[in-house]
Amino acid sequence: MKKLVLVVMALCAIQITSAQGQHKGKKGMDMSAEDIATLQTKKMTLALDLTEAQQDDIYKINLENAKLRKTHMEERKAKRESGEAKKPSKEERVAMMNNMLDHKIATKQKIKSILNDEQYARWEKMMAKRQSKMKGKMKDKKSYKKA
Repeated sequence: MKKLVLVVMALCAIQITSAQGQHKGKKGMDMSAEDIATLQTKKMTLALDLTEAQQDDIYKINLENAKLRKTHMEERKAKRESGEAKKPSKEERVAMMNNMLDHKIATKQKIKSILNDEQYARWEKMMAKRQSKMKGKMKDKKSYKKA
């Protein structure tokens, strides 16, 4: 009887943790590109004290980036669902990284032309903090997968 109770409790615990894990990474999936761009622009406005003109220019950049991310996600999802998803070759990965870095450089130059020096310095600090936070999350994911 005790074993049966333990097994039932273990199954309940597994069910609860797996149900929580399914919704963990999908917090921004149902938002449109316009919504994402608006939220990012408002966050930047609060952090950097942007003027109206700066907000409009930053919104355009954020909208462009959000649309690009959405299209990439849709393409990956379509490949996954059709069964065509495969690991990219080394050359394909290098090409993807080059494209991504070129886009980041172009975005950074656009933002630098919009913001003043003080705002740009604060923005760079925010991005560095965000990047280190993402690296920490990736390390946690990798260590979780190994275990």
